[in-house]
Amino acid sequence: MAYQTFRQEYLQVPPVTRAYTTACVLTTAAVQLELITPFQLYFNPELIFKHFQVWRLITNFLFFGPVGFNFLFNMIFLYRYCRMLEEGSFRGRTADFVFMFLFGGLLMTVFGLFVNLVFLGQAFTIMLVYVWSRRNPFVRMNFFGLLIFQAPFLPWVLMGFSLLLGNSIIVDLLGIAVGHIYFFLEDVFPNQPGGGRLLKTPSVLKAIFDTPDEDPNYNPLPEERPGGFAWGEGQRLGG
Repeated sequence: MAYQTFRQEYLQVPPVTRAYTTACVLTTAAVQLELITPFQLYFNPELIFKHFQVWRLITNFLFFGPVGFNFLFNMIFLYRYCRMLEEGSFRGRTADFVFMFLFGGLLMTVFGLFVNLVFLGQAFTIMLVYVWSRRNPFVRMNFFGLLIFQAPFLPWVLMGFSLLLGNSIIVDLLGIAVGHIYFFLEDVFPNQPGGGRLLKTPSVLKAIFDTPDEDPNYNPLPEERPGGFAWGEGQRLGG
């Protein structure tokens, strides 16, 4: 019975969020079980381009460190905001969501050539949080019950929290920068005088991921409850 309930809940998670979070959990589990080591996963341009270890272009986005507070914190935010994006502004636009993943991953990889970062998963999470926060500017956030602010400040609050934990803020700044580039090109520039859409999802992605019919009984995760926990709860202004 418990297995059936878990399976049903698992399959209710939208496909991109389900695939990415599952890959992250399985990668971490493999490291914990010593089936693989982080040295086989991290971003290393020399090993990628000279020794053709191309899997590192993907695996560096899947490992968030050993199981602990930092891992759980990142996975919770990754799952929640990835899911809310997929069920919110990307509802019925799976191909566009996949394209955002590819665009963000490519930009981070290029930037990663010039900064000393070996794992980019946390930056990718911040990118997702940034895009969600800019698309939901009137949501009020409650962070650990200590801070109340509007959603667009969330990435900066997370960066400050990361600094308090002793982590490098370069990762957070990279995620914010890439998220802003995507948001500007996708949401801002097309609405400017003389602007236009520079980011266009390839037709091959639309053919693979987009389905014409939607399930009328599908209930998306409410965006009125970002975070889902005391450190990320929120409500819309005036609600």
